[in-house]
Amino acid sequence: MLDFLRNSILKQYAVVIVVNLSVLLSGMGLAWPSPVLVKLMSETETVLSRPITEEEGSWIVSIGPFVGTFSVVIPILLVDRIGRKRCILLAAAPKLAVGLLLTLASDVWMLLLGRLICGVCDLLVFTVVPMYAAEIASTTVRGSLGTIPQLMCSLGMVIMLSIGPYTSYVTLNTIYTCVAVITFAPLLFLPESPYHLYSKERNEEAIKLLIHLRGSEALAKEEIKEYALSQTDEKISKKALFKNRTFLKALGISIVLLMGTQLIGFNAVSFYLQTVLKSTQTSVAEETASVVIGCIQLSATFVTALITDRFGRKPILSITLIGMTFGMVGLGAFFKIQEKDHPISGFLNYLPLISLILVVFCYNAGIGSLIYAISAELFDGPTRVYGVCISTIMSVLFMFLTSKYFAMVSTTLGPPTTYWFFSVNCVLLCIFILFCFPETKGKTFLEIQEELGAKRSRSKDGIEKNGTSVNDIA
Repeated sequence: MLDFLRNSILKQYAVVIVVNLSVLLSGMGLAWPSPVLVKLMSETETVLSRPITEEEGSWIVSIGPFVGTFSVVIPILLVDRIGRKRCILLAAAPKLAVGLLLTLASDVWMLLLGRLICGVCDLLVFTVVPMYAAEIASTTVRGSLGTIPQLMCSLGMVIMLSIGPYTSYVTLNTIYTCVAVITFAPLLFLPESPYHLYSKERNEEAIKLLIHLRGSEALAKEEIKEYALSQTDEKISKKALFKNRTFLKALGISIVLLMGTQLIGFNAVSFYLQTVLKSTQTSVAEETASVVIGCIQLSATFVTALITDRFGRKPILSITLIGMTFGMVGLGAFFKIQEKDHPISGFLNYLPLISLILVVFCYNAGIGSLIYAISAELFDGPTRVYGVCISTIMSVLFMFLTSKYFAMVSTTLGPPTTYWFFSVNCVLLCIFILFCFPETKGKTFLEIQEELGAKRSRSKDGIEKNGTSVNDIA
């Protein structure tokens, strides 16, 4: 697969783009409720025997994250046993059946089952793909390659938001099924992660692959040395792992970032995008607005891919979170004015769309694009699967809570209070990043561990000079 590309950077981009085809389909799935809920709640467009209720709609949106919360054991058990590539294939294959199930759905339980399977598969995708991409990428481009999952996710969402409002339910899900087939086939030709090959003592294969990816035997051997420094001969002790200060610090930062990603409100808004736009009662057609917003989401992610290795993670995250704060404040202000029966005209007619654009652009230009790459960067080789999986389960749990109860909370507290709550969370997350998050730009995994407080001075037998095990986990 890699031989036709001479430039080592292009080879890395090619592999990471191909593996992220699975994320493209996940992006389509995440945006699926936005156009579909409107159809299923309509007496004329629903394919079911009756329109669905709001409660059923909330479960269709949130059952995937809900089940994903209890599925975290799957990547923990499989990633290091069968490898990154096979896990990605395992996550992509069931979506072929899901596409058929959703296309032929005649009852609510079929929709719930399809979304449930998608939730488990997406957990595996969003856990393993960033891990795989981080291990494929060299230090100089790890940041930009780490934004590709969000870029592909955004592309998938744009595709769904662009065709969803203008096609029938059956046509939409037929297209989804076809995309599932198209995106699955190239995954079969992916190489395995070089780190996984090394961990399974397939050293020659690992070096050969790294030479292809790095373009230099010297660089490949240097990276193998880093693998050796992060490896332990004994099986990782989970009890000792959770006593390791460096791991706990990385885990704490990762959990706060991933939880914060959900609590700032973007996913809650995006899942109900057309519903939110419809509730504004402005003259802007919600179908048109959702497509525009989807395109902005894609362009924002593309911008971040170009600049993240130039400006670093902290500045990008901080500035975009401030932008999101203004967007959420704008949404809250619009709904507050609407509550008072103020005539909606002039600038006020476009305030919700402008605010949504600001929220969508800043989220995808910042934390939305970088969060999973950052999560994978914070952990070294042997602990990465545990750290990423535990962090992801917290993210999925809060994704479920925000998507399931967004409509209820918005009704109970009122839209203004809800959006202002999200704006406060944006500020708090920004403060956390400024004071607690280590900059990872241009650093190797070992350098990041040192930034977190790990001691890497070693004797010949792999034991640190102070007598502590290499990773304090063996």
